Amino acid sequence: MSADRPTMPPVRLHSEAELARDALSAPLMARAAKLARWAEGGVPVGVGGEILHESLAAATEHLGLAGDEDGLAYTAEAWQLAVDTGLVEIAEEEEAEDGADGAELPDDAAVGTATPGDELALLTSGSPQDILDIWLGGMETVLADAVAPDLSDIADQLAEGGDLDLDAIDWNPEEEAELLDGILGNLYLLSALNESPDQDVPLPALAASMIVPDDMDEPTDDILEEVSEAMLRLDDQFRVLEPIGLVAYRPVDEALIEELDEDGETVSAAQPLDDEDVSRYGMVRLTPLGVWAVRARMLDAGVHAPAVGDLTDKGADVLLEALPEYPEALAQAESEQWLAARTPLDAARDLLAAARGDDERAPLRRLAAQQTLSLVAPDAEPALREVLDDRQLGGLARVWLAERGLPGIPEPSQDMIFWLTVDTIAAQLDSVDEEAAAELRDLVQGLTEQHSGFFDAAWRVDHPATADVLEAMGRLHPDKKAAKEARKAAFKARSRRSG
Repeated sequence: MSADRPTMPPVRLHSEAELARDALSAPLMARAAKLARWAEGGVPVGVGGEILHESLAAATEHLGLAGDEDGLAYTAEAWQLAVDTGLVEIAEEEEAEDGADGAELPDDAAVGTATPGDELALLTSGSPQDILDIWLGGMETVLADAVAPDLSDIADQLAEGGDLDLDAIDWNPEEEAELLDGILGNLYLLSALNESPDQDVPLPALAASMIVPDDMDEPTDDILEEVSEAMLRLDDQFRVLEPIGLVAYRPVDEALIEELDEDGETVSAAQPLDDEDVSRYGMVRLTPLGVWAVRARMLDAGVHAPAVGDLTDKGADVLLEALPEYPEALAQAESEQWLAARTPLDAARDLLAAARGDDERAPLRRLAAQQTLSLVAPDAEPALREVLDDRQLGGLARVWLAERGLPGIPEPSQDMIFWLTVDTIAAQLDSVDEEAAAELRDLVQGLTEQHSGFFDAAWRVDHPATADVLEAMGRLHPDKKAAKEARKAAFKARSRRSG
C-alpha cells in the first residue's frame, strides 16, 4: 500500500440484501419507482424529461401527495430521479425541437414521451447489487442538487434580463462540493470510531469540525459566524439528502432562525435557548446505507476504506498486520469471520507462522495472534503444542493451553518469561489511548513489584525492543527509584546490543 494513500478506520457494513431493502424504501427512491410504473401508458414530457404541469398534478395525486403543500415539489423531485436513474426512458418526438413553422415551442410543450425504463425491472428482478448501483447513481444526482445554488436567485437574475453570474449569487460549486464531501467524510469517520454507529452528531459540532482550526483554543467571533453560516447551509443540504436515505436528520428548530425581510432586516428574532437541548440545533448521522455509499465514493477516490470481512479470504499475515489498527470490537468481528472460513487447526497454524519475526511490528502481530487465538476452538490444541519450544511463540502457546485448563503444560524458562514480558509491553508502546496508557502503567508497576531484581534480569533479554521497553518503563513507573533503575537497565541493554 502506498504510504501517502489516505486511510480510514474500518466500518461494519450491513449485508447487500439489507442495504438494497433500505435503498428501495428510501422515500425519494420509492416515489421514483412508483412514478416509473405509473408511466406505463406513456407520459408527455418537456425538454430534459421534466414532467409537464398537467401530468405533474396527476402524478402528485398518484403518490398520495395532493394534500401536501409541498406535494408538487416532492413529485417533481421523484420524477427527475426516475429520469436520471433510467427508471423511465424518454422517446423524443420528431421535429420536437421547433414547431412546424420553425417557431420556438412554448415552455410547457411536450417534446417527448416517458415510459418505464429497463432499470425499473431490476428493482424487482435484479440482484441487491443491481439495486444498489441504481440507487447510487440517484444518490449522486441528489448530492449535486444539495450543493446547487438557490434557484430563486438565478430566476431573479434571468428575469431581469441579465446573464448568469455565479459570483453575484455567492456560489462556488467546487467549494460547496468540497465542503459537503468533507462533512460526509467526518460523519463516516465518526460512524467508524463510535461504538454506537447510530449515534447522532450535533450540527454545530459537525460544522465546527470543518471550520475551526485544530490549533485554535477559543474560536473568534469571525470563526463562530462562519460556523453559523455553515450550519444553515448544512441544514438545507441535509434536508435534501435525507429523502434518498443517505442520512438520518433532525432539522434545526425554526424558532432558532431569524426571519429577515427583503432588505435583510430582522422581522422575527430567533428564540433564545432556555435549556441545554443541543438537538434543537440539528442532529445528523449517516444511515447504514449512507455509510456504504460514502465508502463506495472513497474507494473510487483512491482512499483505503476497509470494511469488516474484507480480510476473510486473505492470509494470516495480512490479518495480523491489519488488526492492530482496528478498534477492539471490529478486530474481534474481523477475526471471527476470518476463523469461520477455516478449520481451527489450520487457522492456528497459519496464525502462529505469521506471528514470527524480529521486525519492529512483530510484537504487534504476536499480540493480534494471541487475541485471535483466544477465539479458536480447542481443536487447535496440536498446533499450540507444536510451538511450545519456540522462543517467540512458546510463551503465548502456554497461555492459550493454560486458559483452557489443558494438562501437560511444561514450565517456561525464566528467559522465556522475560522475553514474553518484553514482547507484550513492546506491542503496547504506541498506545495513545489514555485508558490503554493507564493499563500499561499498572502492568509496569505490577511487574516490578512481583519480581525483585526485575531490571537486573530484563536488560539481558535478547529481544530487539528490550531497550525501548525499559526506557518506556522508566517514563511510566510512578516510583522514582524504580524509574531510575529502568533507565539504567535500558542503557545497559542498548550498550549490549550495539556492542
